[in-house]
This record gives sequence, structure tokens and C-alpha cells, in this order.
Amino acid sequence: MPSHSDVRHLPWRAEQIYALVADVARYPEFIPWIHAVRIRDANAADMHADVIVGYKGLREQFTSHVHFEPHQRIYIDYVAGPLKHLHNEWRFEDVGEGCRVHFSVDFSFKNSMFEMMAAQLFESGVRKLTAAFEERAAALYGNNNDKANNVA
Repeated sequence: MPSHSDVRHLPWRAEQIYALVADVARYPEFIPWIHAVRIRDANAADMHADVIVGYKGLREQFTSHVHFEPHQRIYIDYVAGPLKHLHNEWRFEDVGEGCRVHFSVDFSFKNSMFEMMAAQLFESGVRKLTAAFEERAAALYGNNNDKANNVA
């Protein structure tokens, strides 16, 4: 089961990064392997989202339950699809001139072939994911990325 956790210091406010991560419907605009998102029964505390992901001709859909703790934490749990398990968590805290973002993800596939592929691509995928969020933040809030650094 691939898993990863990281702590990053970013030059934007925690409220801004929280808003970016919470805007699940816009993920297809900036995360390369997310092709579509359909939001269901969303409210201020949580939502269900159907996500279509794809890589090199493979496409899968899964449903997740997203829980919100405004401006502090977002966590995502797997509901249905090709996975056995998925848990993703984001925590946000203002520090100095920016914010600290704690990110973790772990998952496993039902299909052993997908599991082997995921293991091989996992680290580069996590790097692309974090870069996609940072690039999106720069586009939305201004490019202060020269102040960002990895603290984990």
C-alpha cells in the first residue's frame, strides 16, 4: 500500500490554501490525471465526490467522502471504486509570512496490477500533485513561490 506524508511551508495564508484544496470541483483544471469530478450532496461540513482518473489509456472512477474543518483540515476517505482503501489528509496552519501544510495520503488497489503500477509511479505522482497545487496557488494568489520551502 503506497503512503506518503509531507510538511511544506508555503508563502500563502492557510485560508487561501484551504480554499484551493477544498475546491474539489476544479481539480480537473490543474491536476493532470483527474479528468472529471462530480460533486454530490455537498455542504459546509462534507461532500461526496465522484472522480474519474486516468493514465495512459486507463480510466477509473471512484467515490470519496470529503470532510471539512474550515481553514484547518480536510480529509478524504474512500467510498467506492477500484480501491481497497484511500485516506488523504490536509492540515493548514498560519506561520510567519505563510502557512504550514501537512499532507498525507495512503491507498491500495483491489487489482494487483494497478497496485504494482501505482507503487512504481507513486513518488513521481506525489511530486506532480504537490507541484500542481503550488502552481495553482501561484496562479490564483500571486507567485511567491521563491519563499516556499520543504520543511519535512
